[in-house]
Amino acid sequence: MKRLLSLLCLGVVGTAFAASPAPHRIFIAGDSTAASYGPERAPQAGWGQALPRWIAGGWEVRNHAMGGRSTRSFIDEGRLDAIASEIDAGDVLLIQFGHNDAKREDPTRYADPATDYPRLLQRYIDVAREQGATPILITPVARLLYDFRSLIDTHGRYTLAMQVLATRENVALIDLNAASSDWIRAHGEDGAKPYFMHVPAQGKADGTHFSEAGADAVACLVAAGWRGLDADAPVKPVSAADCNALPAPPPASVSPSVVVQERDIAIEQPGPHEGAGTTTAYPFFSDATGLDLVFRKRALHPGATIGDHVNDKDEIYYVLSGRGRLLLGDTVREVGPGDAILTRDGDRHALDQVGDEDLVIFIVYRPVRR
Repeated sequence: MKRLLSLLCLGVVGTAFAASPAPHRIFIAGDSTAASYGPERAPQAGWGQALPRWIAGGWEVRNHAMGGRSTRSFIDEGRLDAIASEIDAGDVLLIQFGHNDAKREDPTRYADPATDYPRLLQRYIDVAREQGATPILITPVARLLYDFRSLIDTHGRYTLAMQVLATRENVALIDLNAASSDWIRAHGEDGAKPYFMHVPAQGKADGTHFSEAGADAVACLVAAGWRGLDADAPVKPVSAADCNALPAPPPASVSPSVVVQERDIAIEQPGPHEGAGTTTAYPFFSDATGLDLVFRKRALHPGATIGDHVNDKDEIYYVLSGRGRLLLGDTVREVGPGDAILTRDGDRHALDQVGDEDLVIFIVYRPVRR
């Protein structure tokens, strides 16, 4: 109705409008697992970004999902209001939250699964129904997280709360948590990694966010789940078995030997780990494949620091030039050219540039595997 009124006001409703009615829309409210990403974030993608491939003709996808959002912060930032201003009769609102609602340490996002989470989800349901649209709840997609060869369910209470709400309010529900867990188990822990952001060349081992292949497979699972609820759903005829069979990208070929000039890769950055001042980073071989090693040079300009932090991996620092003040555990000492520093996973350290000359270091480590 809102679209029709707008066209009437513009004086463009006529034969052309009758011949080409505006398509129905599928709106997505969700978090980073559903969000859209640009080519600069490749290969990362969200299932909402991939969903159009699985949608029938005459429908379009409006993906409002945004990284880091929960049911609470999505509303507080006005994102649900933005959907309410567009959504119309005949449209659909897909609602998937849970990953960030569980962040108890952040009151701007946390939603208790027994109270606030279903109460806030009810707001999304009400917005859709008030506009004549159809709400569909989607349980949070599973993480690739194994412990002793068993896949861990990190969303249990949120999945259950959404299921109870769907039953009480007579709202359609796609159990993506169950479907995606089955999908991961079908491939196994190592076989599922190419569908997630396990990208050694980028130093990433992320079991929450998807590669393009993973986003496509999860979008397929959403479509299959929707079709399982309604044989007339505006999705392609696909089953969970079809989605599970979608191929992962082939392993990256080993890149060739190469010579890199540091001036061509220099990146101006602030001090790492919230350190003060400015630095220049030289990310050697960041695009290399088949290399399970990260090699960096960093120049700490006068006043710059690597902030005090606890290591999440083993690292080696080697001082090329300049001088610095190193905090390692509870010990402080001066370091200079020729000093090599081994910092172990779980240890605390910081490094401050000292004097008028840049402190230049090499840093070597293996990407984190969590």
